[in-house]
Amino acid sequence: MRPDSSDVSDIDLSIAAAGHRPFKSRLVGLDRKVFEAVAVRHWPGGDRVLPRLSRSANHGALWVAAAAGITATRTPRARRAALRGIASLALASATINTLGKRSVRRPRPLLDAVPLIRQLKRQPVTTSFPSGHAASAVAFATGVALESRAWGAAVAPLAAAVAASRVYTGAHFPSDVLVGGALGAGAAFAVRGLVPTRAQLAPPGRPRVAAPALPGGAGLVLVANAGAGTADRVKALHSALPEAEVVVAEPDDLVAELDKAAARARVLGVCGGDGTVNAAATVALQHGIPLAVLPGGTLNHFAYDLGVEDARDLSGAVEAGEAVAVDVGRFRSSGVDGAGAGAAGSDEDPERAAVEGYFLNTFSLGVYPELVRLREHWSPRVGGKPASVLAALKVLRSDERPMVAQFRGKERALWLLFAGNCTYHRPGLTPGRRLDLADGLLDVRIVHGGRRPGARLLAAAVTGPEVRSPAQAAARLPRLRVDGLGPGTAVAYDGEVRHVHGSLLLDKLPEALTVYRPLSPVR
Repeated sequence: MRPDSSDVSDIDLSIAAAGHRPFKSRLVGLDRKVFEAVAVRHWPGGDRVLPRLSRSANHGALWVAAAAGITATRTPRARRAALRGIASLALASATINTLGKRSVRRPRPLLDAVPLIRQLKRQPVTTSFPSGHAASAVAFATGVALESRAWGAAVAPLAAAVAASRVYTGAHFPSDVLVGGALGAGAAFAVRGLVPTRAQLAPPGRPRVAAPALPGGAGLVLVANAGAGTADRVKALHSALPEAEVVVAEPDDLVAELDKAAARARVLGVCGGDGTVNAAATVALQHGIPLAVLPGGTLNHFAYDLGVEDARDLSGAVEAGEAVAVDVGRFRSSGVDGAGAGAAGSDEDPERAAVEGYFLNTFSLGVYPELVRLREHWSPRVGGKPASVLAALKVLRSDERPMVAQFRGKERALWLLFAGNCTYHRPGLTPGRRLDLADGLLDVRIVHGGRRPGARLLAAAVTGPEVRSPAQAAARLPRLRVDGLGPGTAVAYDGEVRHVHGSLLLDKLPEALTVYRPLSPVR
C-alpha cells in the first residue's frame, strides 16, 4: 500500500528529527556509561576519603581554609594567590548559582548503581548541571596558580580530588563536572582580566646597571631592624646566602649600625619596612655602594615595586649581580618663613637651603603626616594595620582647617599635597604601584581645601589621579616649589615625620641609587 502525502511527511519529519538526535543521544549515553563505570569500580581508600572530602567543600569551606593556610605563610605572593583564589571562587559560585543551574534543569543521577557507603548523607536538591563544587574547586586552584605556580601545583591535586568525588559519590554526571570545571577556570581568567597578576605587568625598575655578583652573599652586610619583626626573613636569607653578614639592630641604633656596615661592605643590605629602607638608602648614597633590600616591615612599597618580595628574589639577584638604577626623591627646606627666598614658583634653590632628607616612595604634607603620627602612636598597642585604620578614621572625621601654602606666588588652601617618587599607576582595580622607578618625575596630587575633608580625600582616593575635579588636581613634574609654610609644618616621607618651615623644594636625583632586583620574577 502506497502511503499518502501526509504519511510521507510524517515519516520524513521523524527521520529528520532522528538525524538531529543521535549525536546528543550518544553524548548522553556515553555520560551515563562513564558514570556507571565509576559507580561499579572500587578505588582503594576512596569510599572513606572522597565522600568526606566532597562534604568538606560545601559552601566553599574547604577553599576558605586552604586560603587561610596559604596566607599563614606570610609572604606577599602567597597572600595574593589566596586572595585571587577566593575571588575566582566567588565569581564562579555566583555564576553557577544565578545562571548555570537555572539554564539547564538536569535531574541528578539515579543512585541504584552507587554503593550506599559512597553516597552523601544529604543529597543535593538543586539541578545537576553544572557542578558547583567542581566549578569552585577549579576556580580556586586556577586563581591561585595564575598568581603563584608553586602554590597552584600544591592545590591542584586537592581540587581534582574534589571534582572526582562528585561523580564517585553519585552527586553528578561526568559532564556536569567537566562543564563546571571549565566555568571555574573561566571565572579565574575573568578575575585576572579585571585585576592583572604581577607577571602580566611590565617589570618595574630600570635601567639595568652593573653590580657585584656575590656568590653565597660574600661581601654583603645586611642590617635588620629588630623592631620590625624581621627574624623569619633574616633566617631565610641567611639560609640562601650563608656567606652574608647579618647585623640585628634595635631601632634606636639602626642608623649607627648602617654606617658601620657600609664602611666594611661591598653591598649594604637592609631588612625592614619603608622607614628602615629609607635610612639605608641614605647611607648607601653617602657611601656610594649598592643597596640590597629585603622587605620585613608593615609597609614594603619600595621593595614590592622593585620586584623583591622575599629572600628567594633577593638572594638570586645578589648572587647573579642583577641590579637596576632607581631615582631618589629629595626635599629641602629654606629654614626661613619666606624672607630671603627666591621668587615663588622658580626652579632655583631657596637661599640657605639645607638637605632635609630623601624619599624612595612618597612625600606629603597636610593631613597625611597627622595620619602617620597617629598610626605610629597606636601601632605598639594594637598592631600596624589596625592602627592605620584607626588613624584614617580619626583624620577623615577631623574638623581641622586646611593648611595654606603658596604656589608660584599664589596662596592656596589644601588638605593634602602628595608627591610620589616616580609615577604611580592603578592597573585594573588594583591599588597604585610604580612600573618605572627611574622616570625622572614626581607624581604630584593635591586635594584642595574646602568643607568636608573626609569626603574630598575619599573621592580623590577612589577616582585616582586621572580624574580632574574642583576637589583635586594632579601633575607630573621634575621638581616642585612650595612657599609660605608656617613654623612647625609637618611633612611625612616613607612613613617618617619631620617639621619644616618657610620654603620647600622637592626634586629628584635621577638614577642615583643602585639596587638589586631579579630580572625575572620568581613564582
